[in-house]
Amino acid sequence: MTTGRTETVVPKPTTAQVAHEERREKFPARPLPETWPATEQSRDQILALIPVPPTHAEGHHAWGARKRGAEAILRWLETFPGTTWQDRWLACPAPGQEDGSGWHDEVIEWSRAGMSRVSRKTELSSGMLILLTMDVIRPSLDWLIIRRSRRIREMMAEFRDPKGYAALAEIAGLDVWTSRPGYDARGAIARILAAKGGTVRDITVGDCLEFRDAQKSYGSSARSASLFYSWLRDLDLFPPDAPPNLRHFSVRAGQLTPAQLIDRYQIVNEPVRDLLVSYLAERQVGLDYTSLDDLSRCIGLNFWANLEKHHPGIDSLHLTPETAAAWKQRLRTKVDRKRLPDGTVVEFESPRLSFVPLLTQVRAFYLDIAQWAADDPARWGQWAVPCPIREAEVSHKKYDRQQKARSRERTRERMPVLPLLIRTAKQRAGEARARLEAVREAQAGGSFTVFGETFTKTTTSRRPDPNSSTIAYDATGRRRHLDSEENRAFWTWAAVEFLRHSGVRIEEMLESSHHSITQYKLPTTGEIVPLLQIAPSKTDEERVLLVSPEFADALSAIVTRVRGTSGTIPLVSAYDQQEKVWNPPMPLLFQWAVSGENLPVSASTIRAALNDVLEATGLTDSTGKPLRYQPHDFRRLFVTDAIMSGLPPHIAQIVCGHRNLSTTMGYNAIYPADAIEAHHAFIARRRALRPSEEYRTPTSEEWDAFLAHFEKRKLSIGTCARAFGTDCIHEHACLRCPMLRPEHSQRPRLVEIRDNLLDRIVEAEREGWLGELEKLHNRLAGAESKLTQLDEEAARQASVVDLGMPAFGQIAVRTVTDQT
Repeated sequence: MTTGRTETVVPKPTTAQVAHEERREKFPARPLPETWPATEQSRDQILALIPVPPTHAEGHHAWGARKRGAEAILRWLETFPGTTWQDRWLACPAPGQEDGSGWHDEVIEWSRAGMSRVSRKTELSSGMLILLTMDVIRPSLDWLIIRRSRRIREMMAEFRDPKGYAALAEIAGLDVWTSRPGYDARGAIARILAAKGGTVRDITVGDCLEFRDAQKSYGSSARSASLFYSWLRDLDLFPPDAPPNLRHFSVRAGQLTPAQLIDRYQIVNEPVRDLLVSYLAERQVGLDYTSLDDLSRCIGLNFWANLEKHHPGIDSLHLTPETAAAWKQRLRTKVDRKRLPDGTVVEFESPRLSFVPLLTQVRAFYLDIAQWAADDPARWGQWAVPCPIREAEVSHKKYDRQQKARSRERTRERMPVLPLLIRTAKQRAGEARARLEAVREAQAGGSFTVFGETFTKTTTSRRPDPNSSTIAYDATGRRRHLDSEENRAFWTWAAVEFLRHSGVRIEEMLESSHHSITQYKLPTTGEIVPLLQIAPSKTDEERVLLVSPEFADALSAIVTRVRGTSGTIPLVSAYDQQEKVWNPPMPLLFQWAVSGENLPVSASTIRAALNDVLEATGLTDSTGKPLRYQPHDFRRLFVTDAIMSGLPPHIAQIVCGHRNLSTTMGYNAIYPADAIEAHHAFIARRRALRPSEEYRTPTSEEWDAFLAHFEKRKLSIGTCARAFGTDCIHEHACLRCPMLRPEHSQRPRLVEIRDNLLDRIVEAEREGWLGELEKLHNRLAGAESKLTQLDEEAARQASVVDLGMPAFGQIAVRTVTDQT
């Protein structure tokens, strides 16, 4: 007999929710005390503290209304039970009203029934504001968020805590303090003070978390989501282990335990769930967190959760051939979702490229348990069963070939269009800058035209100067935040320049700080070589990159940008997406101001910005779809260009931070025939000179020879920029060689050479030396080209600022030998 009753399955909380609750327990909000001095005062004492200027004096009307409203509210609260005003407030119907405004009608209706003077809503609102400021009652945060007050910021700053608000204003700066985000942030602090009491320096981390939760419960998306917290944190009010900011507090779960990693996938069978947790705990010692997370996703989601979904009730790792075959077939494909322009979401299957690696991890799971069962049968013996994956199924040869083929195809497709991408990114940054300068010069409500586009500047602004707004409407009526557009365009250009000149991974770029820029002085020539230190990332190995002049210009623009008018680079905390930890505050190069708060530029922002630039180019791939660049594509292009320019592969391996030379050579495989022939020819030459193992780590002598190459590039007019290990292909005709980089100090010499050439041309024409004329004209063109190059560099470097780079000796590890 069936009853038709259905059981309700309560979903388990997500890991982010669990982590959020743990933080709430670690940083609790201040409890509301039963009583405090201000709420115990009598009505006459409270009213006596409300200052009302004399009649006809400035402010008499406003303060008179506040006092009348406060008196009406207090008389109304006296009709409710309680020994303090807070008790009477909690007993009245106002705190339970959802809209937060119905209490006005309650007071007015009571006044009419009592035949007393009826107060207006505006007077009651003013009276409530003064009672909150004087800390007579403390409503809940929910009630304060629903009921908006324009004057609560100024009243709290003027009467509750003038010193605290002055300190906050000094930290924020005038521009941010008077902006819309600053206005919202001041409102958040005022509401916390109204609900919790005390002064600014009494606010705790828990109070901020409680306020943010209250905001979210009412769907608030105020710009003060994290700015007010940053101000309070900069006052050194919070402990060192407090969250860096509240912007991503509820979604940044941090590093999860093995149990939390597995529980993300809602495993039904408890014994198997415990086994997976134990397996991750055993493997945790030898894995970094990213690898552990990937492993949990493989055995938890792709393996067992998949089996439970399609084979309900399964409780054993010993899979039947039919079950194993069905699972492998499902694993070969994945379901992708795409949102269409009309808002609908469509699902479609695509081949899973990581099929072989996933099988390998599951096979390792079975084999590890079998091996551990021999050492500890009581713990692992019952789970030691035959592996459903044969060794032949996890052969990586075909998978590696396919992966390299895809990588080579991407590089072949993207290398020819890289110059167009660079030009487009630079052009968009320049146009965005021109629009921003134009809107700043325009008057509020006025029109201006930039590059053929007509804009109308907005007239509404919360700033004291309405002309400081950077928002405008274009010809179609679309609202444009021109400062945000310029900000995004600049960082798109900066990312393209950084990635193509350095070849670093995107996480390494985003973790680069002002401390990463340094310099090295060659001991023989005294030439200054700029360097960029790359912090340990994927391979946990630090390395140093040489900075080209073009890269140095880009770094100079970035440093100038983040310094701003203060002259210092702000310290910001970035969240490591791989290791799931917050990094300590650092002067990151890739940071920007969002709603008045300095935040690191995220990897998702960089990827989206690259797609925007590519859409502007109109480029398409082999299938006709818009071409897409991933940040890692620049790394492959960098390696390819370096090796094709003559850099030895094992030196490129060190520069790129690869552990295996095969990885570096895989990046270089853009044109297979040319790459292989050039590499084989290089190997033949090197082995003829020094028969030894080619694929090895460079010796200290080889590295010194590599550095010495830069000492030999010094010429009378400038520096030769030919690649390491290459001979002069222009037979030392340096004046006409594009690899010569002239120095500004040698400009008089170049002018003298040019003038001499002009005299010799006149002489050759007079004497009829026609064979000399062509050679002299070629040399004259080379001299004039170098002078033009110097003029362009001088114009570009006019805005270059001092990077504040420490000398190499200040950062290098020093060893002192004790002679005693």
